[in-house]
Amino acid sequence: MSTQRQIVDSSLALGRLEINSPMLNLGTCLSGSVKENTAQGGSQAAHLNGCVPLSHQVAGHKYGVDKVGILQHPDGTVLKQLQPPPRGPREMQFYSMVYAEDCCDPCLLDLQRHLPKYFGTWSSPESPNELYLKLEDVTRRFQKPCIMDVKIGQKSYDPYASYEKRDQQIKKYPLMEEIGFLVLGMRVYKVNSDGYDSYDQHYGRGLLKDTVKDGLSKFFHNGTSLRKDAITASILKVQNILRWFEGQIQLTFYASSLLFVYEGLPPPNPEGHIPRGLPEKTTYAACCEPNEDVLEHNNNVCVAVPLDYSLSTMYTMHKKGCTRGHHGNVTATGGNATTDPNPQAHNSTWKCPGLVSSEQPNGNGVKAQLEEEEVGEGGRGEPQPEQRASEVEVRMIDFAHVFPSESQDQGYIYGLKHLLEVLQQILHQ
Repeated sequence: MSTQRQIVDSSLALGRLEINSPMLNLGTCLSGSVKENTAQGGSQAAHLNGCVPLSHQVAGHKYGVDKVGILQHPDGTVLKQLQPPPRGPREMQFYSMVYAEDCCDPCLLDLQRHLPKYFGTWSSPESPNELYLKLEDVTRRFQKPCIMDVKIGQKSYDPYASYEKRDQQIKKYPLMEEIGFLVLGMRVYKVNSDGYDSYDQHYGRGLLKDTVKDGLSKFFHNGTSLRKDAITASILKVQNILRWFEGQIQLTFYASSLLFVYEGLPPPNPEGHIPRGLPEKTTYAACCEPNEDVLEHNNNVCVAVPLDYSLSTMYTMHKKGCTRGHHGNVTATGGNATTDPNPQAHNSTWKCPGLVSSEQPNGNGVKAQLEEEEVGEGGRGEPQPEQRASEVEVRMIDFAHVFPSESQDQGYIYGLKHLLEVLQQILHQ
């Protein structure tokens, strides 16, 4: 199949996805701030081949509470359970497209730096039909990660949503169109108590036009001071994402979020010491170290997303890939080569997702996250304290409602610009 034909077929499939894909029957919120002790009492029960529920999740479906949820793999990556169709297959296609091994689209290649790294799909031998997206845990480099999930855009429903769904989403936060973003949750480290304050979606929905600045500023206050270094770094990251959106006309994003993470430990004083009252050594709150004595039965394979988006078809392909062993490859075939009647339309349609190589022994197709520590002047491993204080991550997440487009995503751009305006106000207050 030619690339041009693949592009057209991929776009057409997105339309069929909303109309024809059946839904599968798959398997206490508090408003305001909740105090959270950093010392975890007891050990978490292991799930699915050594994985555990993601302890620092601030929003979204949570494992053990909802029918689908997020787990942490022993290698330090995050496992996001595939949602029922059409949302789950659409999100998997998005990641597969952006991280395709043969991707040469400058727009998509540039987008990669704003997303968590994608390591293909994963399933447990005990539940081979439950697929998970295997993603980078962007919080794992931090010792005391402060995390915030902010939904971006003027609409939290996509064009295919039913009237009931649209009405439901509008009622949840009527100011979404005017404000352009919604705080879904945040977790803030407090220096004075060595603990976390957590805020849920109800807190975010309670923020009005005249209170959203103060409400958002809580994320950057550590109990003793406003972390202006983290605000400044966050602004720069969001500006980079805004520039990407202003330069692309391929994709439109609905109900997608930005994940903010910064180091909660304060900058060291001039002598290089951490302030009194803080532990000199802390464990990574967002990382499960691998147990080298336990053999990991990793069923990760990278699957080409079929255009009919049938989950039964995907599960069949996934299981076939698993039977080929950890070193096997999965390939995709099919389709007839044709000539694209509109060669100028390349920038307004999806590129067909390619396959990620699965040559690594663990089957991820990419080196395990724990093998990809950044190398600094001090060598491999944990960043230096002076670097840690200013480290900030802002990544785009949640792509179950991404569609091809032929124009700028004005709703997302509006949300980013207003968010930047509020962050600037907090910085200079």
